[in-house]
Amino acid sequence: MYTTVKIRTAATPQASTSILTLYTGGTFGMVYNRAGQLVPFDFEHIVERVPELSRFDFELTVIAFAKPIDSSNVTPEHWIEMAQIIYNNYELYDGFVILHGTDTMAYSASALSFLLENLNKPVIFTGSQIPIGAVRTDARRNLITALEIASARNAEGNPMVPEVCIYFNNFLWRGNRAKKVESAHFDAFYSDNYPALAEAGISIDYNKQLIMPYKRANDIKCCTKMNSNVAILKLFPGIHLNIVNNILHIPGLKGLVLETYGSGNAPTSAGFIDALAEAIDRQVIILNISQCSGGKVVQGKYETSKKLAEIGVLSGKDLTTEAGITKMMYLLGRENFLEDVKKQLICPIRGEML
Repeated sequence: MYTTVKIRTAATPQASTSILTLYTGGTFGMVYNRAGQLVPFDFEHIVERVPELSRFDFELTVIAFAKPIDSSNVTPEHWIEMAQIIYNNYELYDGFVILHGTDTMAYSASALSFLLENLNKPVIFTGSQIPIGAVRTDARRNLITALEIASARNAEGNPMVPEVCIYFNNFLWRGNRAKKVESAHFDAFYSDNYPALAEAGISIDYNKQLIMPYKRANDIKCCTKMNSNVAILKLFPGIHLNIVNNILHIPGLKGLVLETYGSGNAPTSAGFIDALAEAIDRQVIILNISQCSGGKVVQGKYETSKKLAEIGVLSGKDLTTEAGITKMMYLLGRENFLEDVKKQLICPIRGEML
């Protein structure tokens, strides 16, 4: 199921830090074979590809999925699997790095931020836009810095970043705040509504006041259930009511992320509002998240969002769609009572919203 490689990069007899790296798949771990084709990389040779690792004073363990997955094929089952690997190895390592494809990395980072309860160690997602086997790859730099951040300690000896993050192209973002915004350049991720937790230049400068506080007393927990009976409906001018109704009547539907305009605005036609209200009456949770990458939902600011609030649509405030849908899956899988799910959806539980 997995292949495990232990790499001792430390020159001293006793390494100061131990890091577990989980390779799930994606562009990062690809190299060119003699025929010029991209094939999965053998992580036993990681030091040959990234010789800078030999300068670190830590022990590195790499767990790789036996069959790497393209991130477009990631499912909630994979998120639970990643979370369980971290949970099962939590006491053995000081930090964790997850190598993941970029397309759904923000979804996976958001999901793990919810699944790993009481986390107080770094879990850093990273990857690359160009394979590690290419000459002009960004893989080496992203990996080296992600490992450095995962091993960083503050003056008290506690982890510098005890939360789930994405490191990419010089910036460290809170995992459940980031979005993939670029497919052709190295700066693939950004967070409009929350500043970078760190910036890597000549040194790594941490915005300490923005980072989740270290919680020594809490024991890690791993949630192993998610409910994926959810959907995303993105509004557009001229959307047909039949489309709305078909989505709202998906058998077993428990929750819907409604991607609205601007600060949470939507059509005010009676048919549209009635369709949403009828679904809410059937105990389908509807969460209002803006299509805009920045700003937040303020239901009632305009007449076009007032009706949503009146019928019981929940305000997602400044949640990203990635965080909103994964939080909904997590809460629906964890909570037995609908009102508890609703209360927690509109309140921050992992720093995912204001």
